[in-house]
Amino acid sequence: MLRAGTLLALGGAVAPLTACDLLDRGDDPAPGPDPLTPLLDEALRLAAAHRDAVAAHPALAGVLTPIAEAHGAHAAELARVIGVPLPSAPATATPAPAGDPAAARAALREREDAGRKNATSACAAAPAERAALLASIVAARATHVEALR
Repeated sequence: MLRAGTLLALGGAVAPLTACDLLDRGDDPAPGPDPLTPLLDEALRLAAAHRDAVAAHPALAGVLTPIAEAHGAHAAELARVIGVPLPSAPATATPAPAGDPAAARAALREREDAGRKNATSACAAAPAERAALLASIVAARATHVEALR
């Protein structure tokens, strides 16, 4: 009887301690940035690069403007999924080569191809609920590479 009473008393004392979660002090590390943030930043930079190239080479507007708009739409959707606002100021990009539309297209094609590879990696690592969005970005960037040939 004495043993049963002691175990009951100890069990009663231990249960509240575990229920209080005394070891949890709320010092969990803050979550890191969303894994899609680099892709969002890249979409903004690609949109800016295409806009800058149009400013430098207006004859390329027919090809580059829809691509810039697609990157803007991707950035808006990525920001929505991540839960952050889009920056109010447009991203800045490296200037397009002056006076040479062919070089501008080639530089943009290289950036699009690098962006396609980044989006592919992000898609492969993404949870299912984000994979469709990322797959559409991969497909769009692959199309952009071809449109810039």
